[in-house]
Amino acid sequence: MEFVKKNQYRISLLSGIILSLAAYLFNPFGLDATANKAVAVAVLMITWWISEALPMPAVALIPLVLLPLLNISSMEETTKAYSNPVIFLFMGGFMIGLAIEKWNLHKRIALRIVQRTGTSGNRIILGFIIATAFLSMWLSNTATTMMMFPIALSVIAVMKEHEQQGTSLANFSLVLMLVIAYASNIGGISTIIGTPPNVAFVAFIEKKYNYDIQFIDWMMVCTPIAILLLAALYFVLVKWMFPSRISNSVEANQYINDEIKALGKMSTAEKRVLVIFVGTALLWITKDLLNQIGWFKLNDSMIALIGALFLFATPAGKKSDDKISMLLTWNDTSKMAWGILLLFGGGIALANSLEQVGVMAQVGKWLAGFSNMHGLVLVFVIVVICIFLSEVMSNVAQVIVLAPVLGSLADALQLDPLLLGIPMTLAASAASMMPMGTPPNAIVFSSGHIKLKDMIKAGFVMNVISIILITLFCWYVLPLVMTVVR
Repeated sequence: MEFVKKNQYRISLLSGIILSLAAYLFNPFGLDATANKAVAVAVLMITWWISEALPMPAVALIPLVLLPLLNISSMEETTKAYSNPVIFLFMGGFMIGLAIEKWNLHKRIALRIVQRTGTSGNRIILGFIIATAFLSMWLSNTATTMMMFPIALSVIAVMKEHEQQGTSLANFSLVLMLVIAYASNIGGISTIIGTPPNVAFVAFIEKKYNYDIQFIDWMMVCTPIAILLLAALYFVLVKWMFPSRISNSVEANQYINDEIKALGKMSTAEKRVLVIFVGTALLWITKDLLNQIGWFKLNDSMIALIGALFLFATPAGKKSDDKISMLLTWNDTSKMAWGILLLFGGGIALANSLEQVGVMAQVGKWLAGFSNMHGLVLVFVIVVICIFLSEVMSNVAQVIVLAPVLGSLADALQLDPLLLGIPMTLAASAASMMPMGTPPNAIVFSSGHIKLKDMIKAGFVMNVISIILITLFCWYVLPLVMTVVR
């Protein structure tokens, strides 16, 4: 067994190096020297991520070595990716999650959720899908995942206490983590404010075509897509790929009720953590309204860090050895998923390098080569390319770079720019295969309940379903709801 593992490690390591060198030497995309080197680095990192030749956070450090070494980007420019604002959003969210877990608030919330949904694994997952998707329509998909993540972890812990024979708690845990990320991404496409790529595309259309996409028009096209994707998500993961077979039982229900009684009344520390958690969530929800007042400018990362700082500064309500115990201490952060912060920093660094050396622009030119296709086929090709490209690229960067390219392509073909741009934007938020695809994917991957091969398998199926639904809706329904009049 040890021999097999050593061979797998060697094959994984060598395959990344060989594929990377092949990409550089053969230059299949006809790129200039710098862009070709950036693609070779991308091939190396993606191969090692998929094959798990090295720990994923370790692979995420490669840009810090290879990008400056190969003169693709300076060290100063590369390190900026590892201090991207979204990383501090993760950090603050993880700290809030640690405090919820430390004071057992997560267990109380989880027990109440399971008490209401019942102990059937499928019903619990369906409840999480609906709640997460609805929140993500109005909140950032990342903020939504941050709120649901610690609650889901605690539900898994509660279900483990009363695991049934002949069931699969591993499948239940895997699916619950995946649906939080996927439902956050899917819910986010429903509204203009649900995810940053939507906002970026709407801003582009308004600036270039002087056309204001109405909030309700966007919802009329995208909400039905989201509902169908959520239904597909439930049936694909729960009924087909990873069934848990966890049924409702009288014994489990009694256990849940007994555990709630055993918890007793909320402690002072629990109440204070709950207040900070709810306050942070309310700030995420109302930040746009608060920013309109003009007194200050909040963003999701700042709000997460404000919540974390309050935890470090708020007494837990009890003293030990004449010392005040805080809700969160720095020692508590030893349990935090620091590796996921590196993982996302490496993903951002890779995405930035590919964008800076013109790979995205080359993709746009390549897309123009499909201009002689039937419109429906062209939309299909755009969705396929964008959904898989967003697995390794920043979805916001993708929209910012490709929106002008597709706008010009639409003008040349005398097509409505929305007909090419909205499918591209929706596809950019539908990445489901890789942890780096979207921030929600990265967050749930840090739980330890998801193997990369399972995420790739489930994500590929969801990507295929997304491609079909986005293509058909945008070609047949979109023109009935909104068009750019030129």
